Amino acid sequence: MPSFLLRRLLSSFLVLFFAVSLTFLLTRLLPGGPFDREKGGSAKVEAALQEKYKLNGTLWQQYTSYLGDLVRLDLRVSTKYRDWSVAEILAQKMPSSLKLGGIAFIIASTLGVLLGSIAAMRRDTPIDWAAMFGALVAISIPSFITGPFLIAIFALWLRWLPVGGWGNVSHLVLPALCLSAPYIAYVARLMRNSLLDVLKSDFLRTAKAKGLTETQALSRHALKVAILPVVTYLGPLAAHLLTGSMVVETVFNISGAGSIFVNSIQNRDVFPLCGAVIVYCTLLIVFNLIVDLLYSVLDKRIRLHA
Repeated sequence: MPSFLLRRLLSSFLVLFFAVSLTFLLTRLLPGGPFDREKGGSAKVEAALQEKYKLNGTLWQQYTSYLGDLVRLDLRVSTKYRDWSVAEILAQKMPSSLKLGGIAFIIASTLGVLLGSIAAMRRDTPIDWAAMFGALVAISIPSFITGPFLIAIFALWLRWLPVGGWGNVSHLVLPALCLSAPYIAYVARLMRNSLLDVLKSDFLRTAKAKGLTETQALSRHALKVAILPVVTYLGPLAAHLLTGSMVVETVFNISGAGSIFVNSIQNRDVFPLCGAVIVYCTLLIVFNLIVDLLYSVLDKRIRLHA
């Protein structure tokens, strides 16, 4: 185990290094620059701004200077919102995205596993058909349609929930449902197909032959094996949901981290973009590590080796 964790730690640093490097270099290579829209800006003013934000010199000099600051845990300052450091922007935007994404993840994983298991146990019945049809509909309809539909029904017509914004728990319900809807469907379909394969396996027939009931065999053996592909999917899904959704946050007027990615590219604001990529990659690495550790817990045949 220690050697496995050490190897993963080293590989994680490499992943972060290459992700940040590509993000920085590709953003700086895009046409235009962060100071092109300066009102009445002369070449001298632009040069002064580039020097202030350490974006002067060759691309290689900019890149190595930025890496040096990252080593010192300095994420620098936004070139668009110049009174804000990248750390301050992330500290302001991330909490709402983490809260919304966390709730959406719990909804997607819990309901997805439950619906998929029920559909598999009731294969080729109206329950199975209804569950899979609902999953197909949820996958097919994009969030920018699901969101306004939920607002129209539950906020404007029934008046049960607020239209948007950010405040108490009631503000979380509609965006969390909108964000989680397609992933409930993905998890449900994945769980159903995996459980159907396990139900046909030899070890499950052996367990029943030894006297276990259908429910006991399912809870003690089948679910632990069938959920492994779902756990694999849930790792990257958690990182994706926790770093925000531009569409859902826009529809429900939530100031979250999803806007950082799009706005930073539009404004050629490289430092917040790199900061958001660092957060995303870190979450992805952490959750993939958790997935690997869960493998050995759910299936004793799996061992972690360096």
